[in-house]
This record gives sequence, C-alpha cells and structure tokens, in this order.
Amino acid sequence: MLTCKEQVARSSDYLDGQLSFRETLMVRHHLLFCPNCRRFMRQMRVMQATLKALPEKPEENVDALAERLAEQRRRDNPL
Repeated sequence: MLTCKEQVARSSDYLDGQLSFRETLMVRHHLLFCPNCRRFMRQMRVMQATLKALPEKPEENVDALAERLAEQRRRDNPL
C-alpha cells in the first residue's frame, strides 16, 4: 500500500489520468482506507475545476477586478 506522501506525489497524475493501470489501482486502494487522502483528493478536484473555470485571457485592469471582488465579498458577507 502507498504511504500518504507517495499518494500526494501521484495525485496530479492520477487526476489527469496519466498513471499506469497498476499505479491507478494502488492509488485507489490507498484512498479506500485513508480518509485524509480522500479529503485531499476532493480538494484537488475542486481546485482543478476552479482553475478550468478561470478565463484564459487575463484581466487587463487588475485594480478594477480587485474592486469588483471586494464589492462582491461585502455584499455576500455584510458585517
């Protein structure tokens, strides 16, 4: 069975489908028994989905973007 450290080292390749069949089975076996690594993988999937949702073209006016995000945060979380 993989250690947690070995699992983390393979996590990106696992999510990208780049592991061999044997390595994939080892990762899945570890995830079956390790709740901490399952949580880590869920976080990795959320991060991966968030990065994919970002626009490819960077925001030209970073100050305007920062202000929009701050305003949205104020609306969503009023004191």
